[in-house]
Amino acid sequence: MSDVIAIDDYLAQGGVLSSPDNVPPRYRGELLRLMSSFVDSQLAGSAGFAASINFAPGIKARIAASRITLEKADHAERVLGLMGAFGTDTDRYEAQHDWAARVARDADLGAVRHGNDMRLSVFHYPITGWTDAVAMNVLMGLATGVQLAELSRVSYAPLAEVFREIAPREARHAELGLEGLERIAATEVGRVGARASLAYWRPRVAATFGVAGSARYDTLRRLGLRHTPNEVLLAEWERLVTDRLAPLGLD
Repeated sequence: MSDVIAIDDYLAQGGVLSSPDNVPPRYRGELLRLMSSFVDSQLAGSAGFAASINFAPGIKARIAASRITLEKADHAERVLGLMGAFGTDTDRYEAQHDWAARVARDADLGAVRHGNDMRLSVFHYPITGWTDAVAMNVLMGLATGVQLAELSRVSYAPLAEVFREIAPREARHAELGLEGLERIAATEVGRVGARASLAYWRPRVAATFGVAGSARYDTLRRLGLRHTPNEVLLAEWERLVTDRLAPLGLD
């Protein structure tokens, strides 16, 4: 029996790839799609949150918002650098879209991509004030933590390593948001505003987990680019949201 294993079987059994030189075409396409979605979402998230810096009620809050804005751009740059190894023109890539562009507040995009970039649909919605920014950051920050735990296991080793490196900083973004939300929820007026914003963002963040049982998930699983079903990741996020918001009286 030949000891040569097909690349799909190798990946399905937990194999990893480490260079663009040994990546087959179908894998390359899915990998670049995954990286593009992450880069576009980080750039759009950074651009959207940048506008929130001037909503901040104090210096500490301004520093937190500035830090999140900076680090999300840095995370995008790291993954975009990996895309450059596959031939992506990184200078052109980062300049080809308006990352601050947003749809109407009452738009309902669901999980569908919108426009020409690959950002998650949640990053098409506008932030309307400080409470809104903090609520969105908390919900999306917890979602990012769940998603990075999954993505840190992707079969392309250089990308998995980058995701593992940035995961602690993304976790800190969520913690900064929770600190801000706790201050907001200290008053009845603040709690009312926070509940309204959380209700707005919660279904939009939930949509970032995709469609349960999608056929594309099976393809990604065989390639080692996904390991956990969407519905399991969504349930873990919902558990985290409940656990973190309940002590604030906001769940």
